[in-house]
Amino acid sequence: MKIMCLNGWGGKLHEALLPYLQTCAPEILCLQEVIHSPSSDKGWLTYRDGDHVLPQRANFFRDVCKALPNHVAVFCPAAQGILWDEDQSIPSRFGLATFVHESVPIIGQFQGFVHKGYSPVGYGEHPRSRNAHGIRVFDYSSNRSISITHMHGLRDLNGKMDTPERTKQARRLLDLSRSVSEPDDLVVVCGDFNVEPDSETLRILNDAGLFELVTGHGFTSTRNAQYKKPGKFADYMLISDADAVQGFEVVYDVEVSDHCPLVLSL
Repeated sequence: MKIMCLNGWGGKLHEALLPYLQTCAPEILCLQEVIHSPSSDKGWLTYRDGDHVLPQRANFFRDVCKALPNHVAVFCPAAQGILWDEDQSIPSRFGLATFVHESVPIIGQFQGFVHKGYSPVGYGEHPRSRNAHGIRVFDYSSNRSISITHMHGLRDLNGKMDTPERTKQARRLLDLSRSVSEPDDLVVVCGDFNVEPDSETLRILNDAGLFELVTGHGFTSTRNAQYKKPGKFADYMLISDADAVQGFEVVYDVEVSDHCPLVLSL
């Protein structure tokens, strides 16, 4: 089984991302920073937050659904705010999504918030609402159940340092993972955590018996040349049994976002 985790950057590089996903065809795709604007038929809208202006693929969720037609897709919104079509405001939902190939039975799932709650009338003040989605699947090739939980960690404008909010977020993520897992499951936790490798977030997850694969396999960044700021770690993947890993890769050679895909083979 192949599990991919990626922050999709709002679909900014969707022309490269969609064929990449079709070629890789992971059984499970955990995708963060997903845009869903069902009232708009535009290809692109614009996100505006002060000086922070970004093009957004208006229906990024729909784009990925079309690229992976044999996957069951679940979109989990964290907030509904406004994107712009020139001077026209368009309601748009921001969140994460999970895609599971139809050959893999989903036998449990849980959706919840790791920071704040659903924001229905605007994206809100920073740090904004963040959520997580957990699924439990059965893998016939290994004759076992696997739980996979991913989140998009809160973005603090002051940086990626430890904060009480991030500590609470990590414990909430762990609770959500446990809520969708059974005692004998292989457990995977992943996402764009927005923290450094020496963070309390990773210590909490490590203390719970989860082995961190990015730094554990010697990778020195989860960002590529699209990312111009300092601080090259954001994304992590952890597993309860390191012996179950057949392969793990941080993909640098294909740029489909300003984050690198994390690819786990079991």
